[in-house]
Amino acid sequence: MTKKEIVKAISEQVGLPQMKTKEMVQKTFDTIIETLIEDKRIELRNFGVFEVKCRASRKARNPKTGEEVLVEKKFVVIFKPGKAMETRVRDLMLKKKQNDQQNSSEAE
Repeated sequence: MTKKEIVKAISEQVGLPQMKTKEMVQKTFDTIIETLIEDKRIELRNFGVFEVKCRASRKARNPKTGEEVLVEKKFVVIFKPGKAMETRVRDLMLKKKQNDQQNSSEAE
């Protein structure tokens, strides 16, 4: 799903024009980014936690040449889903698996 599709879905659900909804969605994303830069963490209840972590420098290999290279330390954003999200995704996957098993047994 793209940002444009998110804007369209929200716009239809709340009855606001897409341009106004697009502004709100972009402001939300901007606020998340700014919070990560300033606080290194943002927790959204029932959704998950975004956190900035520092990956240490390490030695790696160039896959083409096999030459050893040093990868410098860098900051990355990690996401840990909340329990509500994990539960809904797990339940969805279980339903899909059950449907697949049902369809394959009916095909036999």
